[in-house]
Amino acid sequence: MPASAAIQALALAVSPQKGTRPVLENINLHVPHGCRAALVGANGTGKSSLLKTLSGVLPVRSGKVLVEGEPVVCGNPRLAYLAQRHLIEWHFPVTVRQAVLAGRYAHLGWLRRPRKADHAKADEAMERLGLAELASRPIHALSGGQQQRMLIARAMCQEAVILLLDEPFTGLDAKSQEILENFLDDDPGRSLTVIIATHDLADVEKRFDLVLKIQDGRLQMLHACTCEQRQDKA
Repeated sequence: MPASAAIQALALAVSPQKGTRPVLENINLHVPHGCRAALVGANGTGKSSLLKTLSGVLPVRSGKVLVEGEPVVCGNPRLAYLAQRHLIEWHFPVTVRQAVLAGRYAHLGWLRRPRKADHAKADEAMERLGLAELASRPIHALSGGQQQRMLIARAMCQEAVILLLDEPFTGLDAKSQEILENFLDDDPGRSLTVIIATHDLADVEKRFDLVLKIQDGRLQMLHACTCEQRQDKA
């Protein structure tokens, strides 16, 4: 019997916007809880559109997307979708602390003020991603790697357990790449389910439980192993 799914797609068709022809059709996907999955494929094949549809940012055109067994809805606090960094407006006048703390509004709503416990969650997330010393810095003054770490910290402050990351390692400095890799690997209880769209194929089968490739409008599995098998390869 297959492991319980964090994310499941059934006969899914994916379109980048309403009224356009699907770029992906008949997508069937089962990502178990605690899985690390890599989504690979050439530019323009639909990786970003698939992640957006799995997260609820794009509507389901046909088929189904289930998140922990329930139909996907945009804004589910247990799921965080992180777009490619260059698509985000970084000149919004907020500090790192304020941006990370915004992750709590998925639980608070926009009218309630963060409590002491919420600020503690933000502090913990910034510390874990190496951002504590940058808490008062405006987000536009961050390096690309620091910005990516801030986005992950906000997802952690949100207490998301499913992360959909679109090209998170592109253009990162060595320090930020190491911090992000350590963050993803330092999850002994496998509390996080992670799907990463990536162009980096180096050691992909060693680092991920599932490797999925988009080609010619279809999704194919290139590699699959259990968590235990992946750890044995490390």
